[in-house]
Amino acid sequence: MNSASSRSRTLKTVGALGMAAATAVLMTGCGQSPDSATSAATSEAAKVVPQKQTTSPSASARLTEDQQERKKVLDATKVTFDDAATTATGEVAGGKLVDLDLEGVDDDDQDQSPSPTGSGSPTGSASPTGSAGPSGTGSPSASPGSEGPIWVAEVAEKDGTVHTVRINAVDGKVIEARVDADQDADDKKQIADRLAQATQTPQQAAKVATEKKKGTVTSVGLDDNDGKGVVWQVDVVGSDWKKTTFDVDAKTDTIVREETDND
Repeated sequence: MNSASSRSRTLKTVGALGMAAATAVLMTGCGQSPDSATSAATSEAAKVVPQKQTTSPSASARLTEDQQERKKVLDATKVTFDDAATTATGEVAGGKLVDLDLEGVDDDDQDQSPSPTGSGSPTGSASPTGSAGPSGTGSPSASPGSEGPIWVAEVAEKDGTVHTVRINAVDGKVIEARVDADQDADDKKQIADRLAQATQTPQQAAKVATEKKKGTVTSVGLDDNDGKGVVWQVDVVGSDWKKTTFDVDAKTDTIVREETDND
């Protein structure tokens, strides 16, 4: 009887130990399985998220060609409109500014530049500034080239004789100053008459325009207002790289027209 009882107690003890071991295994397995799944999911998420961020479009990729061109030229420009205007008028005794443009920014004045206009590439092309292209054409490119961006000014004498002054927009040095040989007597009279009507300076007009839209002045020119006096036409490029053109009455300093180019 004692031997049987001893064997019975031994079997119960072994059974209990076996049950305890099995329970421990199950508990351990259950405890690790969720952690392993969570760790694997986190690892997979870490792999996916950076890929999504990498493939998202950059801000520059959303800019139009015109906007990218403006950004490229203006990023390279160090000389402001005001400083370029002062330098240009200083080249002509008693001269007054008639027109001032930053080349490569929405060039409507390509005829002023002796560089070829029939080129299929935009004026703000992405060719490097140190391009090995031919430099013997006798004309700097409208886009920033070896000389950098350029301000092109027209400064008139009292009789309407216009001088073209080209200024390096990086260091402010005068590249060229010459009399416009293409003017005839009627051209000179027209310029002189417009200047006589303009009681406000181009700098005042630029101030009016930039008070309406914060940005960089890239062009100012004296123009006829459909027979109703004269206006200063001012181009302002904002932080969104869009260009807004203002027609500012050259007598009253009021804005008579405003147009934004969304390209």
